[in-house]
Amino acid sequence: MNSRAVGIPEVDGTEQVAVVVDVMRAFTTAAWAFHRGASKIVLAADKDEALAVKACHPRWLALKDGPAVSGFDLVNSPGLIQEADLAGRTVIQKTTAGTVGALAVIEAQLVLCASFVVAGATVRALADAGAHPVTFVITGEDGRAAEDLACAEYLDRLLAGDHLDPGPYLHRARTSPAADDLRDGRRRGAHPADVELCVQLDRFDFAMKVGLEEGLAVLRPFRTP
Repeated sequence: MNSRAVGIPEVDGTEQVAVVVDVMRAFTTAAWAFHRGASKIVLAADKDEALAVKACHPRWLALKDGPAVSGFDLVNSPGLIQEADLAGRTVIQKTTAGTVGALAVIEAQLVLCASFVVAGATVRALADAGAHPVTFVITGEDGRAAEDLACAEYLDRLLAGDHLDPGPYLHRARTSPAADDLRDGRRRGAHPADVELCVQLDRFDFAMKVGLEEGLAVLRPFRTP
């Protein structure tokens, strides 16, 4: 499988098939939101856009990273969202890196958002679509986030047909600087279970696909036949 990994600043508009990786925590949280019943997630570039979208749709729920603030209903934490009742609700998600990375490649033919919890389903969706070459967008730390790189490399090896022990890849994520920050309380709006929830391999059986709908970037769960 011909693939490349780039940070958000290196996205150049040539991407046809993109997998946007944010393990800690945007696309782990998004997967949990779907598991808790959310029907769709609207991706916002920044706080102002998220609040503007919510102003037009007051019943939608706005989610951001960091501490809770006025105007936002949810926090970008799988541990904090895993008990939320989101049945039939639309969530507006704004994060520092994940949503920005997805919006950077929104014009690509196929865009999937990924983390370890949807890894297998993501690979199945790519294989079913016959999608290649693949650009992995590493959203954290301008393309250097250890947990995102580990996830992208794991996905790439699976796409190539390799039979892998996932342990070393999950270990890299579990011991990454981002994981340390979460465990040590250096990231606000976190839950003590966040790190372990982010390294639950194949927790869910769906991939997550992004498309434009009425001018909005909308993420939805996607299952292969």
